[in-house]
Amino acid sequence: MPIRNSIAADHDQLTAWRRDIHAHPELAFEETRTADVVAAKLESFGVEIHRGLGGTGVVGTLKVGQSQRTIGLRADMDALPLHELNEVAHRSQHDGKMHACGHDGHTTMLLGAAKHLAETRAFDGTVHFIFQPAEELAGGAKVMIDDGLFERFPVYGMHNFPELTPGEFGVCGGPIMASVDTFRIVVKGKGTHGAMPHLGVDPVVIGAQIVIALQTITSRGLDPLDAAVVSVTQFHGGAIDNIIPAEVELRGGVRAFTPALQDQVERSMREIAEGVATAHGARAEVVYTRVYPATINSEAETSIAIKAAQSVAGANKVDAEIKPCMGSEDFAFMLQEKPGCYIMIGNGGAAGGCLLHNPHYDFNDDILPLGASYWTQLVEDVLAPAGA
Repeated sequence: MPIRNSIAADHDQLTAWRRDIHAHPELAFEETRTADVVAAKLESFGVEIHRGLGGTGVVGTLKVGQSQRTIGLRADMDALPLHELNEVAHRSQHDGKMHACGHDGHTTMLLGAAKHLAETRAFDGTVHFIFQPAEELAGGAKVMIDDGLFERFPVYGMHNFPELTPGEFGVCGGPIMASVDTFRIVVKGKGTHGAMPHLGVDPVVIGAQIVIALQTITSRGLDPLDAAVVSVTQFHGGAIDNIIPAEVELRGGVRAFTPALQDQVERSMREIAEGVATAHGARAEVVYTRVYPATINSEAETSIAIKAAQSVAGANKVDAEIKPCMGSEDFAFMLQEKPGCYIMIGNGGAAGGCLLHNPHYDFNDDILPLGASYWTQLVEDVLAPAGA
């Protein structure tokens, strides 16, 4: 079953919805207008709505037939704190805010599926359309869960992927996206005049040695077959050219696919930072924060997702063993609560340098019917009427 004809017929309407959301980006837990738009459209389709989960979250519920089977489909709604550099008619109307990760497209594809399913009602069970706020490092999924999101149903998510060609899908069982942890290391030495370094304990030099030593965690401390990333992304300290500061601060992030690797990296980081500092007469304080867990697809639901994707795109257009990504997703929290699958849909654009979180990024409207058709096929497969 390729792209649904009725969804293809709505392509212009879907594009208009997507571009309207793109032009009015809202940051984490501020998605008031977006939530209003989503809720109004769901109501117009005849879908029951629930608001307030996670603050600005919206959940639409559509029940057909008598089956007690249920399925949850999730899309994220928030934008990024980024100034858009595109000169398109639908560019952001709010300086410093931009849909640079395609959540406008994710929201639209799920709305398109909701509209089609409400019209055709070709399933037996209950669909929950989950429109989540605050995916971008604000943990909106966890907040919705804490607010009572889940009953008993598998949950599925989808994200656009510029590295894949439009018309293609990519997925794999097990880990598909990494965990994300952050760290802050404060090196406390002794400030002194820059011309008299022997009278102090230079935290800049010590901090630099810690940065280099941290690279050995993955290159020498982990099994080469275990994937992890340790990146120091900030180094702050000092204010005047001729004064060695009393302390410096290092910040960065860690990515991994298992809790055991997270534990090992954290332990090694503390040992290295504290050991290097002590060797030079300084102190190091390490604050290690676990932000999102790894996104781990369950095998049974991944097989279901693969079948649905193949139905709409063709078997040769679905990579069922895509290489896991070191990016992260708070959909991981949902997969810790319920079995499910997170799939990538090809967006294209990577060859031209337009990756996610880029000020020139724009969602590819050509894939809107494909994404909405995938959601529709998934529901009709999972909730197929008895004897169908």
